[in-house]
Amino acid sequence: MAFAHSDILYNLLNTNFIRKIPIMKKSIYIITTILFFLAANAQLSAQGCVAIRQFSTCNGNNLSSNLLSKGEWQLGMNYRYFKSFRHFRGTHEEPDRVANNTEVINHSHAWDFTVTYGVGKRLFASFTLPFVLNTRSSLYEHGRTERHYSFSRGVADSRFGFGYWLISPEKYSKGNISIGLGIKLPTGNYNASDIFYNVGANGGPEVRPVDQSIQPGDGGFGATLDLQFYQQITGGLYVYGGGFYLFNPRDTNGIRTFRETLSPVLQNEAIMSVPDQYSFRAGFNYALSNAFGVSAGVRYEGVPVEDLIGDSNGFRRPGTVLSVDPGISYMKNNISFSLSVPFAIKRNRPQSLTDLETEQMTGTPRNGDAAFADYMINVGIGYRFHKGGMGEMPGVPKWEGLKN
Repeated sequence: MAFAHSDILYNLLNTNFIRKIPIMKKSIYIITTILFFLAANAQLSAQGCVAIRQFSTCNGNNLSSNLLSKGEWQLGMNYRYFKSFRHFRGTHEEPDRVANNTEVINHSHAWDFTVTYGVGKRLFASFTLPFVLNTRSSLYEHGRTERHYSFSRGVADSRFGFGYWLISPEKYSKGNISIGLGIKLPTGNYNASDIFYNVGANGGPEVRPVDQSIQPGDGGFGATLDLQFYQQITGGLYVYGGGFYLFNPRDTNGIRTFRETLSPVLQNEAIMSVPDQYSFRAGFNYALSNAFGVSAGVRYEGVPVEDLIGDSNGFRRPGTVLSVDPGISYMKNNISFSLSVPFAIKRNRPQSLTDLETEQMTGTPRNGDAAFADYMINVGIGYRFHKGGMGEMPGVPKWEGLKN
């Protein structure tokens, strides 16, 4: 089946028709093509949220930084940071939370260390081990009278998987598409705890699990489906796209949230859910020189209201973030570097299943809130170990010559 897909994609991307149409229409055609193939491989819910876990990627926005020849190794590190503090219910922001100093503030730092190996000319394997450092400050978790901090740190949930480039680089060197499948292992602590003040016996402190949004792990085995896409439009101008979907079949992880102590109607949110999540991005990359490039695109990521596989009970904060995604990249010999700073332009916190259950039970409309970030910082660094020295993979486009 993979060979059939390869022939179809080759014909779609390398026809006289696509070479003759104008650049803008060509870009629309390419993006439509990749969306069609993505939809053909997975039906994804278009919903999601701020509790997006550390699934940053070391992949750059150009093809040559990602293709490996057989026997090559690549080490990568990706750092991701954001500060969430703006509260939304649906798409409506609640600015009074910041004005009244009642907002919840999360600082999230994540480092993904990835090893990728070229199993064959088109097949590759990768393993990612993430580390996180998170802080969270709030009033409502500490008796609503004082602002205090809670912390989490350590190894997060690791991932292992395989990817396959659908088009042979020797056959077509101006673009490619890869499909990847992987597993997520529950290596992260999903019961990280800290001291919470003014909530224990006689108003004293008490050790409790930290909020779901800063737990290093979620406690579930998962499966991932991911995609990368690159296509040269003209000269040094490329269109790129990609994304992943994490399937988390486990329903709840047994960790208490203590939300039922805030209100009796929140009894259905007493245990943490194990939610799916997803992220997609697409845009354009342009080579400024033999080593430097710039990119501009959009990013859409989130946590769905309901999982695609299994039940979706327990507490979660669903929502989505749509961002513009400018970036820069550098690639020279064995080293690649990328920096992107997505800025949020639309944030949405829809009703969760527990919101709907509470609304039906009480007859009172309910839509929980969530705190979102204004922007994120993503930094990726990669180093490639060439097989037998500094040889290049046949058919793989390099920055050199793209301007000609």
